[in-house]
Amino acid sequence: MDGYEMNKETEEKYSVSLDLLIKSLQLREVYMPENREDIYISTRDVNRPGLALSGFYGAFDKKRIQIVGRAEHGYLNSLSEEQRKKSVETFFAAGPACVVNTTNLSTFDDFIGTAETNAVPILATPEQTSAFMAALIAKLNFELAPRMGRHGVFVEIYGEGVLILGESGIGKSETAVELVKRGHRLIADDMVEIKKVSAITLLGTAPELTRHYIELRGIGIVDVRRIFGMGAVKMTEKVDLVIKLQDWVQGMQYERFGLEYEQMEIMGIKVPCITIPVKPGRNLAIILEVAAMNNRQKKMGYDTAAELSKKLMGQIEEE
Repeated sequence: MDGYEMNKETEEKYSVSLDLLIKSLQLREVYMPENREDIYISTRDVNRPGLALSGFYGAFDKKRIQIVGRAEHGYLNSLSEEQRKKSVETFFAAGPACVVNTTNLSTFDDFIGTAETNAVPILATPEQTSAFMAALIAKLNFELAPRMGRHGVFVEIYGEGVLILGESGIGKSETAVELVKRGHRLIADDMVEIKKVSAITLLGTAPELTRHYIELRGIGIVDVRRIFGMGAVKMTEKVDLVIKLQDWVQGMQYERFGLEYEQMEIMGIKVPCITIPVKPGRNLAIILEVAAMNNRQKKMGYDTAAELSKKLMGQIEEE
């Protein structure tokens, strides 16, 4: 494996089908063009078109999903029939990707007729505008997030997402199977897809083709879900900790107290990282369990190594 550089996110731009958003967010179709299977959303940004409906299109981005809430609906209601018709026609002529009415608001007749003319989908949701926008943005952030692939194993241990890296044949998959037998869950083996869903959050998942499968040398491909049950696998998890497995080198100094913090930068986000030397007789599954629990404890504000160091320094000062 070519080192541990983890900052090469792909330049590819991603898109998500409108049908998937409709299904996942339980949207009602008010009007849908015939070419629905060709409609894709490619931006994570959404827009409330108050300025556009009032006539300003200087910063209008037609790729964004347009959210019509109480404010926009109230503004259109305040216009005369002729003014509203002109405003709506200009808006739909700009070619927005999609329009969503929130809060079970009624849809103006002008909207439907003009949407049909310009082949712009109109959807509706009973959700309040702010709540719906939060859910929509979260979904778009996940589906359109920049991502990278990495050879390794990704497991969930006591609620912590642990990415295991190491040279081929060092025992990553065998350790993952032992962890699954101990009640933890497999997310990905061999290839881990890491998505940067926010400025502070990385999510790891498996490519659809290899999801729930694991390779054990001498046995072959194993379906973890079928052998160990649905409770042994998980679709995705936050990357909380990176563990690098390395062959034990006699004479090399390894961290013994945990006072020095190593971090790995993945797509601009720093993740705690631990290097664990591997040699016969070491139970890696138990070591990884302790590492995950210790990392969780640190996030909750308690650092065992720092606490012990503080006690030792206090004792030295007393003496």
